[in-house]
Amino acid sequence: MNGLIEFIRTLGPTRVAAMGAVAAILVGMFAFIIFRVTAPEMGQLYSNLTIEDSAQIVNNLEQLAIPYELRQDGGTILIPKDQIARTRMRLAEEGLPTGGSVGYEIFDRTDTLGATSFVQNINQLRALEGELARTIRSIDRVVSARVHLVIPERQLFQRDVRPPSASIAIKVRGGLGASEVRAIQHLVAAAVDGLTPERVSIVDDTGRLLATATDGTADSMASGELQERTFEIEQRLRNQIEEILNSVVGPGRARVRVAAEVDFNRVTETQERFDPEGQVVRSTQTKEENTTRNAQQGGVTAGNQLPNADANGGAGDAEASSLTEEIVNFEVSKAIRTETLEAGRIKRLSVAVLVDGLYEPNADGAMQYTPRPQEVLDRIAVLVRSAVGFDESRGDVVEVVNLQFAAPPETDFESAEQGLFDFTRDDIMRFAELGVLLLISLLLLLFVVRPLLKRIVTPEEKTAQELVIAPDGTLVAQSELPAGELAEDEDDGVVIEWLEEAKREGALQASSIAKVGAMIEDYPTEAVTIVRGWLDEAA
Repeated sequence: MNGLIEFIRTLGPTRVAAMGAVAAILVGMFAFIIFRVTAPEMGQLYSNLTIEDSAQIVNNLEQLAIPYELRQDGGTILIPKDQIARTRMRLAEEGLPTGGSVGYEIFDRTDTLGATSFVQNINQLRALEGELARTIRSIDRVVSARVHLVIPERQLFQRDVRPPSASIAIKVRGGLGASEVRAIQHLVAAAVDGLTPERVSIVDDTGRLLATATDGTADSMASGELQERTFEIEQRLRNQIEEILNSVVGPGRARVRVAAEVDFNRVTETQERFDPEGQVVRSTQTKEENTTRNAQQGGVTAGNQLPNADANGGAGDAEASSLTEEIVNFEVSKAIRTETLEAGRIKRLSVAVLVDGLYEPNADGAMQYTPRPQEVLDRIAVLVRSAVGFDESRGDVVEVVNLQFAAPPETDFESAEQGLFDFTRDDIMRFAELGVLLLISLLLLLFVVRPLLKRIVTPEEKTAQELVIAPDGTLVAQSELPAGELAEDEDDGVVIEWLEEAKREGALQASSIAKVGAMIEDYPTEAVTIVRGWLDEAA
């Protein structure tokens, strides 16, 4: 123990302080590195949370003793990645996150036993609105949604009932297409009894009207539906053409645009035709009549009034007639044809195809552009006409043009080479963090630890003390001169000339001693002889 204390005294306070600083820096640096390397990797539990959901989720995480981090003012919660799935299942049991809306879990409360029918109806409306808002938020690009339903109450002895309506406010990332807006309308309409899609209004977070409630007539629905159906037809034809061209010229080396003129008139035509050559006997009726009449002369006698008397007896004229009548009914064949032409018929197509050329390496290894032959372009045009159902009688137009694209095709790497650098975003962030820690460690070693170690191992050099004359006339070192006395003399304004003279005399003596030392080094034998002579004289 005494040896250790003696060793510490030998080092001096400066070296001991330097050693302590080096030890503290090294311990802190390694502790920080170990803590960062061994710290659990955090992953995203939920994002875009409301303040209410964040508060409830944080409370549950604290009860479960799960470490967490809050980002984006509490809108995003991070926890260790290995606990994300289990934590989500536990929070789902609690009905979290709710998205700031209340669903059918409102009826799980125990205080609804004594609620009135009015309160129950309001709760049912709130629950329906909350469930619809959650369903709408499940659609891609929809961040949040709020649903308001207006369901008129049916009164007794009321003949006319107002239909229900709905209004929806949504917050989206980017924008929603017409088909997605109509999907939301039909989704809400199908969930509410008596509600039609035309009675649903939708606005976004910027106040832009995406869909307006209409009266359901054809005129009010025509504009949006016609544009949507035209776009669907053009998109379908475009996809068909691009699928063929990608196999011919390569992915991304062709641009296709289709303009369709669609006839949305609905036509119903009925035709009735009679065929005179197709006569068929339907019925035949024959009628024959024979008539005989005798004209007798004379008056009435007793003889001709007797029974079995010859009624024709006597003189007179006889008349006979015959009539034959035949009626034949014929059925003439006829054809009735009813044809209905539905809306959406293509009246005319215009297709524009832009094809890139060929790229081949030249003698220097650089990619050189070469236009495609006209024969290839003609074959591509034939394929495009077949894909879109080209009809020259409608006035369809198909144009295939070969031009050089601004950006050349990218060089394809082998799959094996791609696998070597197939890192995820989390891996890249982890490597960056380790690289920063390594850089900080090297800087600490080079600019902090190394100078301190050098300070420790370098022996202390005693600096030469300048001799001065004290106020009492004695010769002492300048560091040993009391600061108070010197300061007092300076405060009094006394110029110590003797100090300057002593310095000059000391410098003169030092130069003389230096000269004598140099002479002794040059002539050591003579110097020894002189010193011996002095010693003999003294003896």
